[in-house]
Amino acid sequence: MHQYKGKLIIHTGSMFSGKTSSLEKDVKRFKIAGYKTLAFKPALDTRYTTSEIITHDETSLEAILVEDIDGVLEVCKDYKPDVIAIDEVQFLGGKIEKIIAGFKDMLENEITIILAGLDMDFSGEPFEVLKELMPISDYLTKHHAVCVKCGTDAWVSHRKTKDTERVVIGATNEYEPLCRKCFLIEKKIEDALVNKNQVSFEDLK
Repeated sequence: MHQYKGKLIIHTGSMFSGKTSSLEKDVKRFKIAGYKTLAFKPALDTRYTTSEIITHDETSLEAILVEDIDGVLEVCKDYKPDVIAIDEVQFLGGKIEKIIAGFKDMLENEITIILAGLDMDFSGEPFEVLKELMPISDYLTKHHAVCVKCGTDAWVSHRKTKDTERVVIGATNEYEPLCRKCFLIEKKIEDALVNKNQVSFEDLK
């Protein structure tokens, strides 16, 4: 039953790609197999509710709200789970070195970790926590949404608003999945608008 002791399972990719749904399915499978599981979500993620992990398909998984890796470690110390799951792991607070060290400590103590999170921000830059954890994972799945412009596999979550902060919590009103080509076209349009030039998506295809 416990062949999955101390494994790191990562689901990553753009928004709307099924990462959270896959995490939820993994947790349910471990529960059926008799593993003691815990699910967490960063306090920063308040899109739907604070006490549950909610997928874009509106299925849910009860979760514990935490600010940082210390919150995860404290709960695990008391509950002693076999498996933990964290959704939107890129929003977990604290210094990156401390977060990585905390995860490694849990793995060494034979706790299996399931993570779901964005590999890149709205500008296509990697989120540090996934950048560090993906190379040491046991199981890594890159999920793809559908590009809303051309229908191919999406590469990144493009922000539709003018917000410049790196982290802006949102869903379909703020973000859309785009492939690399369509994302680069959108960036050219945005740059042209900054320079007060009129250009359309069709002009740049």
